[in-house]
Amino acid sequence: MKNILPGIWQWSWFSEEKQIDFNGLFLTVGEHKILVDPPPMTGDASAVVLRNGPVDYIIVTNRDHVREAVKYQDEFRCQLHVPEVDAPLMDLKPTKTFKDGELLIGGIWVIQLKDQKSPGESALFIQQRKGVLIVGDALIGKPAGSVSMLPAEKYADMAKAQEGLRRLLKYNFDSLLVGDGTSILTDAKPAVERLLQPAS
Repeated sequence: MKNILPGIWQWSWFSEEKQIDFNGLFLTVGEHKILVDPPPMTGDASAVVLRNGPVDYIIVTNRDHVREAVKYQDEFRCQLHVPEVDAPLMDLKPTKTFKDGELLIGGIWVIQLKDQKSPGESALFIQQRKGVLIVGDALIGKPAGSVSMLPAEKYADMAKAQEGLRRLLKYNFDSLLVGDGTSILTDAKPAVERLLQPAS
């Protein structure tokens, strides 16, 4: 588990099937301790969480990023928050659901993105001096230093999905933390702008 930004740790679990890192985040925002989209933890990652805990809640950004959330909800005896529209599609019992525009405990804004792979796909925005944007499946960190979308067959309409992502550009963020692939810690917004610029 690496301390990648002030108060933010990231750990990764390599998916042989997808040939990409699945990333989880451990956020310490003020007094709050939060896990985001947690994949399996190594002993080292668990130790960091236990040393800095207790965990208040776990956020799942979309129906396909449950990963080990239920296990860690039980292990850390914490709350589990999921997107409201995805909740009926998930095999779990959330403590709370959230929707677009909601401000979660710890000052995390929810940005629900339209026309993505999952109806509840949500990005999370932490407004700091240099903003931090967290995404689940909305953007993939591949190749390193840039971002891409999922394969076209994952969307009902890829053009609409790309248009739905343009909403992210309204936010001022320097860091982009991705659920899959390699996060971009500085100067991330231009990478997203390059992906979403209209074809000339």
